[in-house]
Amino acid sequence: MDNPGYIALSRLVAQNRATAVLAHNMANAETPGFRASRPVFADHLERQRGAQPVRGGESLHFAMDRATWRDESAGPVQTTGNPLDVAISGEGLFSVQTPRGERYTRAGRFSLGPDGGIVDMEGNALLDTGGNPLRVAPGDTRLTIKGDGTLSSENGEIGKLRVVRFAEPQRLQAEGDRLLAAGAGQAPEVIERPALVQGALEGSNVRPVLEITRLTAETREFQFMAQFAEKEGERLSGAVERILRKRS
Repeated sequence: MDNPGYIALSRLVAQNRATAVLAHNMANAETPGFRASRPVFADHLERQRGAQPVRGGESLHFAMDRATWRDESAGPVQTTGNPLDVAISGEGLFSVQTPRGERYTRAGRFSLGPDGGIVDMEGNALLDTGGNPLRVAPGDTRLTIKGDGTLSSENGEIGKLRVVRFAEPQRLQAEGDRLLAAGAGQAPEVIERPALVQGALEGSNVRPVLEITRLTAETREFQFMAQFAEKEGERLSGAVERILRKRS
């Protein structure tokens, strides 16, 4: 395979990756707190040592998969009336305790577990500012969460939700559709006065119409490059056959 074939192959790999990311976004259009992802590609210029530039000054561009960028823009906030649904207005992440350690999320749909602990949709314990699971006593029935994260009942203050931020949020690693894990050397900073909204839930920031448009464009590009690769293969096969006929 010569350079045009390699270029076509690199583009096919890139388009396949982009399509997979867009499809994942679409599948989570209704997931609370979900953040859309975008693949990041770069053009790699390839020139052999000592070779002259291509006639006309054109360079050969290979698509290289560099990273995945997470769209940190806020999703729409909807009122639910559930006292344990909490939305973050502005920056911040809830802290939950998982079997793998502390994780972070924007998904604010919580409920009471069988032992009185407040848990997320996967059963992970919601943490207070001291890093301990928040628990509600059996006699606490009217729960209130203030804007600064203070959790109270008719019997008094219970604790304060641990809401944190990171200096480099793009370095956080996604675990599933809702959780984020800190990378090496990343330490969370507790936000002393977060802006929380009780009885509301932040939705996914995926915009379905935009994602469908992008998915359609990526699919067409993939089909075009597949046709190009097929024609390039036919061209190479024809060239090989002509060379063999001349030698025979």
